Amino acid sequence: MDLGLLYSGGKDSTLAALLLDDFYDVTLVTATFGVADAWDHARRTAEELGFEFETVELDGDVAGEAVEQMVEDGYPRNGIQQVHLHALETVAEMEFHAVADGTRRDDRVPSVSRAQAQSLEDRHGVEYIVPLAGFGRGAVDALVEETLDVTVGPSEEIPKADYEDELRALLAREHGDDAVAEVFPDHTQTYVNGLL
Repeated sequence: MDLGLLYSGGKDSTLAALLLDDFYDVTLVTATFGVADAWDHARRTAEELGFEFETVELDGDVAGEAVEQMVEDGYPRNGIQQVHLHALETVAEMEFHAVADGTRRDDRVPSVSRAQAQSLEDRHGVEYIVPLAGFGRGAVDALVEETLDVTVGPSEEIPKADYEDELRALLAREHGDDAVAEVFPDHTQTYVNGLL
């Protein structure tokens, strides 16, 4: 069966792809608002790992609403959640039998509730798979350490293709660089270079 996995090029979505690869014909799908070419980082990793790769364009209005939500909240959580749900809906509209993402058991955001997952499946006639739902951060980190060549660093310095990169750019454009520092707390991200 064909499966589209939302893909950023980071460790979680890469590990999810490897876990699903024995059971599905996995295509890694990077969602983009067309604001930056960050999707190319994900394409390079997908190519290195030997997966099919596609991009899907998201609705720019959703990005605008997410940015305004983040400014109003003073943190990125709800805005990123909005974008993730929109991205899942968009991938579910493609011609896959199943869609998946790299969310972990202990992720606060993005997350998909049981009701949201059921609704997604019913409305689009797809299966929604969460391969890391049984894994906490420690378990994921242990598997990644044994399997993947990963670069780790501050989020604003790591090449990646998640929503954050484009949302940061839009936030800076609409509200200035200081707004980015106010909304996004310091945190680290990962970029997968390939298999060990």
